This record gives sequence, C-alpha cells and structure tokens, in this order.
Amino acid sequence: MKAEFPPARAGQRIGLLGGSFDPPHRGHVHLTLTALKSFGLDAVWWLVSPGNPLKSAGPAPLPVRLAAARAVMCHPRVVVTDAEARLGTRVTAETLEALIALYPGVRFTWLMGADNLATIHRWERWPSIFANVPVGVIARPGDPIWARTSRASRLFRSDRLKDAEAPLLGGAVPPAWCYLRGPQVAISSTAIRERGEWVR
Repeated sequence: MKAEFPPARAGQRIGLLGGSFDPPHRGHVHLTLTALKSFGLDAVWWLVSPGNPLKSAGPAPLPVRLAAARAVMCHPRVVVTDAEARLGTRVTAETLEALIALYPGVRFTWLMGADNLATIHRWERWPSIFANVPVGVIARPGDPIWARTSRASRLFRSDRLKDAEAPLLGGAVPPAWCYLRGPQVAISSTAIRERGEWVR
C-alpha cells in the first residue's frame, strides 16, 4: 500500500463519506459519528473530492478544504484523505471500484445524507454504487419523504435493512442499504457560504 493512501487491512469495515466539504462543518461530523456508532464500522474516511461534477462553480482549493476538514473532524477512527484526487477518479462509482481493487478484502460502506439519496439517480453509473458496496443513509433536517420515496429507494426497496439491523450494514453483502432517523444538525455548506463565512 502506498504511503499516501490510508492504511487498512482485509476484514476491516470502513465507511466512506465523500463530498466537496466546501466547507466542512458539524453536520458532517454528526453524520460520521452516527455512522460509526450505528453501522458496525471500524473507521470512516472522509474523501475530500477535487470537485463535484454536478456543480458548475468550483470549490475552494483542495489543500484548503483538507486542512479545514482535519480541523473540524478530530477522532481516532476518522481519516481525512485526498485519495480521490490521488486515484484520478472523477465520479463516485469509479472511486469505489478503484478503492475496492486497491484494498482487497476491505469492506467499504458508502455514507451519505438523505438529501443525496433523493438525488443519487443523477449521479453517473449510480446503480453500481449500490451493487458494489452497502449504503448507509443518515436523515437530514426535515426527514424529507421524497428521499425515502426516491428512485433509488424504490429500485432497491427489497434490499433495505430495518433500523434494528443497522449494525449489520458494514458487513452486509451488497446491494444493502439502511436509512437511519434520529437527532439532526441543521447546517449546510451552502448556508455557510451564503452567510459569507467561507471564502473560496
């Protein structure tokens, strides 16, 4: 394993939280800690992306976002990494395939907020995400019904784990996904930028 990639060994259950983190905030932290506690994970990696193909405006420089993410997320079982930039992948499906090849035997789980579940059908090759790794979804403020009735939710309805089965997700055979409700943090990167609290 090359030194610039996080260490992991076969059998470990690692959650992957990808995004621009432009900027990172306590909502990301809340999602991460909830996933660690609920999905039977050994660790979580924040995959700070070079950019978001679905957004027209570019994010702040990657080194700036990495530094901010490491300042916000301080936990011994969480790693902030630019692995996606190092892999040279462009979309989530490609990143997952590359990580699975790079880390034989590691059990990855894709993590996201419910807002992404509602729009994941716009992602390139999105069904392959569910086909390759379990998916853990954490409710966002408002717990929108349109997330739980989204195209992805309907397509993979029979693969959804019950709340009581959430601890099994990290070791589940895909397709498998779980939607968790609970305490939420009402904050977003967009709102922070709009308030002028983050300069790109």
